Amino acid sequence: MNKKPLRIGLVGYGFMGRTHSNAYGQVNHFFDVAYRPELKAVCGRDRAKVEAFAARWGYEKAETDWRALVASKEIDVIDIASPNDTHAEIAIAAAQAGKTVLCEKPLGRNLQESRAMADAVEKAGVASMVWYNYRRVPAVTLAKQLVDEGRCGRVFHYRAKFLQDWTISAKVPMDGAGLWRLNADVAGSGVTGDLLAHCIDTAIWLNGSIAEVTAATETFVKERSSAVTGEKREVKIDDASAFLARFANGSLATFEATRYARGHKALYTLELNGENASIAWDLHDLHRLQYFEYSEDSRLRGWRSIHVTEGEHPYMKQWWVPGLQIGYEHTFIHQVADLLRELEKGKPAGPTFRDALATEYVVDAVLRSAQSGHWEKC
Repeated sequence: MNKKPLRIGLVGYGFMGRTHSNAYGQVNHFFDVAYRPELKAVCGRDRAKVEAFAARWGYEKAETDWRALVASKEIDVIDIASPNDTHAEIAIAAAQAGKTVLCEKPLGRNLQESRAMADAVEKAGVASMVWYNYRRVPAVTLAKQLVDEGRCGRVFHYRAKFLQDWTISAKVPMDGAGLWRLNADVAGSGVTGDLLAHCIDTAIWLNGSIAEVTAATETFVKERSSAVTGEKREVKIDDASAFLARFANGSLATFEATRYARGHKALYTLELNGENASIAWDLHDLHRLQYFEYSEDSRLRGWRSIHVTEGEHPYMKQWWVPGLQIGYEHTFIHQVADLLRELEKGKPAGPTFRDALATEYVVDAVLRSAQSGHWEKC
């Protein structure tokens, strides 16, 4: 089968740049899709580093100005994997240039930037996608199927948390590679827009829109040194965030995220409780879905652990034999496969910028509630 080339221009060569590049390189090995990603150019601010990245991952060109990628007639897709303060400008310019636009989460640093990005791709009539990769964990996709089939019945509760511990020390600086997330000017917010955004996106996907929230946030270390200048600066991002929510379907929810949970590196868990069944999932055991069904014989009723590796499970027939697991990096491969399938149909692959904007409305309401002390509409 002759595959149509889809020429990729990647902005950013950090952790997310690696995951995206790996997905582009692997997708045609495992998925029968009409397109073949071609790694045309990668852009980063450090010439030596971006050239080394291009050589390692097989990009044809290395650039230090993203505008060169946007202007290039040899590029079909602009994939934004750079810090948050670059997202809006690049995405809007790429849309206006007629490119398909992919962007790491969150969309922008705030609701205003995010809304402008969604409006830009729709005005230009180009496809867009945001890398909320946890939707593509086979166990989470299976949970979505079970909910959509009505197996849970009326939903009463949803709860999610995302816990890390990497910023506990006051000696951790802000600014620079990997540490820009501690600078509000670059990141926009702290764990609310970084970690909770993942939780919110999955929750909306599984359980529908969130209507209102009441929240509390905290910044535990008030001042940090800049890794670039050495000067002490006020920390304006949220180190921890917790909120209650009401979904439009009437269910109640709790969400929590922090970078101050000693012993946790990336503990993301979710649980949904319905009238007829409950579902739970844990990133640390990502190939398993926990499921409880009330209609079962009461003598045998109990939580079951579904090992999501069978060919009937989402995405798994493309991989190994039943019982053998896949991991984090495969979620990005799944997202690229879905993108290529939908492009062939002339449709967008979710979450689109408009889909992801729903998460930004919730993030904005959480931050407003933390300031006002009141329930805030999303």
